[in-house]
Amino acid sequence: MSGFLGPLDPGGRVPPRQQTLVAAFLISAHGALARQFAFTLPLKLDAAWQTELNAQFYRETEIVSLLMRATSWVPDIALAQMVASWETAWLPTPIEGIADRPLAQAVHLATLAHAVHAGIRPAALLPVDSNAQDPFVMALRRIEFESGRLLQAQILFLKGAELAPYRDAVSATLEKRHTGVRKLWRETLESIGIDLPRSE
Repeated sequence: MSGFLGPLDPGGRVPPRQQTLVAAFLISAHGALARQFAFTLPLKLDAAWQTELNAQFYRETEIVSLLMRATSWVPDIALAQMVASWETAWLPTPIEGIADRPLAQAVHLATLAHAVHAGIRPAALLPVDSNAQDPFVMALRRIEFESGRLLQAQILFLKGAELAPYRDAVSATLEKRHTGVRKLWRETLESIGIDLPRSE
């Protein structure tokens, strides 16, 4: 097991199977966020956090599009079962203590997005000698940069005054989401020979 993607080919590129599994996981997670943002958006934006949902929808869509084009895809028979488990994990779950459905859905989305953007650092898996001009390498670095920007909006919403009465429920949901996302990410990487430090 290694802590980085590779071994790289002579051109400094990540092996296609590793590209396929990493990209498939990221597309599943960011694609789920994009779909859920789309369904959560009201026809008319009445609050600041709804405006932010609209912006995040487009950014998540861009991440999916970037990965689709930048990845060197190869067939993998294990992928179908893995995708099914990932997609199930992204589904909304009831949040005890928040009766307002639109607000509960916004909390679900913000906690899931927070877990995806904070818990998955794909560029950290790249060896220092990876080809900086390779599309897949550039995509992972771009995604990590965008995740840092998106994370700030989720933090502002989750710590905002509107959720102050539900602080315990929000904290419990956020912790559960982080645990679930980390577990799936770790399992995906282990399937391609990557071992994350246990502190992550």
